Amino acid sequence: MSPKKGRVFSGARPTGRQHLGNYLGAVKNYVALQDDYDCFYCIVDIHALTTVETTENLRQNTYEMALDWLAAGIRPDETVVFIQSQVPEVAELHLFFSMVTPLGKLTDLPTFKEKAREQPHNVNYGLVGYPVLMSADIALYKATIVPVGIDQAPHVEFTREVVRSFNYRYNTKVLVEPEMKATEYPKVIGIDGQQKMGKSLNNHIEIAGTPEETKARVMQMVTDPQRMRRSDPGNPDVCNVFSLHKVFSSAEQVDSINAECRRAGIGCVQCKQLLAENMNHSLEPFRSRRAEFARDPSYVWEVLKDGQVRAQKVAAQTIREVKDAIGLP
Repeated sequence: MSPKKGRVFSGARPTGRQHLGNYLGAVKNYVALQDDYDCFYCIVDIHALTTVETTENLRQNTYEMALDWLAAGIRPDETVVFIQSQVPEVAELHLFFSMVTPLGKLTDLPTFKEKAREQPHNVNYGLVGYPVLMSADIALYKATIVPVGIDQAPHVEFTREVVRSFNYRYNTKVLVEPEMKATEYPKVIGIDGQQKMGKSLNNHIEIAGTPEETKARVMQMVTDPQRMRRSDPGNPDVCNVFSLHKVFSSAEQVDSINAECRRAGIGCVQCKQLLAENMNHSLEPFRSRRAEFARDPSYVWEVLKDGQVRAQKVAAQTIREVKDAIGLP
């Protein structure tokens, strides 16, 4: 086995069963990165507390997300999969980072402004400090690479700035400035054809859904808004269904749909039926593995516990080095 190129860290909120946006934008990339990198994948349940008003489903959502990751191909024998709150050193590093982070920098980040607009009644301290905690997540494990979508690029740059500030303040090189690795499929549009796919908008397609559920959701998808009748030529370039054909259909089918749609040789209904069929075929191996893992729920929790132990070993060493750099006993 060739040596790894570096260490990857990525975290995701425990939103439960994953949808196509999660899979194409992150999870698929997680799986591929394992071949070349030492990977740490974290379910960031503390981050979730900044926006959720009830934690009633937090544990189940954590389980469902971990189950999907494992079924997608995350290999826990070589990859560290763990829950954020079970490694408390991250909160300690978050506190140290808060001492070198200007408040104005936090309130200027576009993601903070977006969240503040979404929940004006709940702009809490945790929401403001969210990027500092995210930076602590990354720096705690000395990640060299952070795979993110384009919309998260400012947070990686923010982490670099925090690490740089910390190292400068305490005249040390103990922490690592990570590099961003952009995902190949950074944004997946929902079935409404307009907004980014997400559960909060109910415009998502779950990868663990049944074939019938998947087909029903695909048939609801908005296609070319200018194509009003079956006889009208379409424009695949603006059709969300066609964008997913590029992922789930063969190159020959994609070329055929592209040509036939433009001359009205294929209708939107037929196009969506074909997508649903190909999507279900592509996801069938994942669903089979998921069903197998789900027969023994204790296995998922054992994986997460093992990940905690391995993550905490690295985290404890980093905190010791950080404290030494600061001059704390």
